[in-house]
Amino acid sequence: MKKIIKYILLDILKNKIIIGYTGLLMVVSMSLFLLEDNSAKAMLGLLNISLMIVPLVSIIFCTIYLYNSSEFIELLVAQPIRRTKLLTGIYLGLVASLLLATGIGIGIPVLLYSPDASGLTLVLTASALSIVFASLALVGSVITRDKAKGIGLALLLWFYFSFIYDGLVLMMLFQFADYPMEKPMLAMSMLNPIDLGRILLLLQLDISAMMGFTGALFRDFFGSSQGIISAAVVMVFWMAIPALFAIRKFNNKDL
Repeated sequence: MKKIIKYILLDILKNKIIIGYTGLLMVVSMSLFLLEDNSAKAMLGLLNISLMIVPLVSIIFCTIYLYNSSEFIELLVAQPIRRTKLLTGIYLGLVASLLLATGIGIGIPVLLYSPDASGLTLVLTASALSIVFASLALVGSVITRDKAKGIGLALLLWFYFSFIYDGLVLMMLFQFADYPMEKPMLAMSMLNPIDLGRILLLLQLDISAMMGFTGALFRDFFGSSQGIISAAVVMVFWMAIPALFAIRKFNNKDL
């Protein structure tokens, strides 16, 4: 499996798209810190990039790479290599390349200009979202053979977690405005990794007061050590469960 991870990582590091993605993150991050006098304002700009651009690039890049590597994967399946090790190796290679891009593109500027708890949370959240959406890309590429359908599914998943889910939550809040929604709101925030990352980052940037009652509620829960541990555990579930589902599906798939 180590050889597969190494091969995939080296192959991706030569890819112009991942080089351009790393460069874009680096240029935007450095520009935000250099243009803003207050590093907190630059962090807000990076927050939007981490919550929108990072998931989008991660899921689309991984989906396209997996479809383009389908012949290579079929060739390796014919070799005496267990399918679990094969797909796990490819997945870890993809994740390693995305983490490297995020670490260089966002991590280095944050380390230079905002080396504090909020900066660390931003880098960790961007890294976690890269892994989560790589896992979702793995699921999409395993359950459908058609490349166009796979890319469409990837875009739909990103659109759902970025926009549609928030609309559904807002509609539910209006419908049940007369009922106590504190606990359901906490539970619903766990069902969307982007929302989970956004809440943790906003609390670290100490602007939860702008979120009103909801911000106070989230601060009470996620501001405690119990809340942070709960959020971290849920994020790990978001990384692991889609990947494990994809590996199980791949083991039973007729190539």
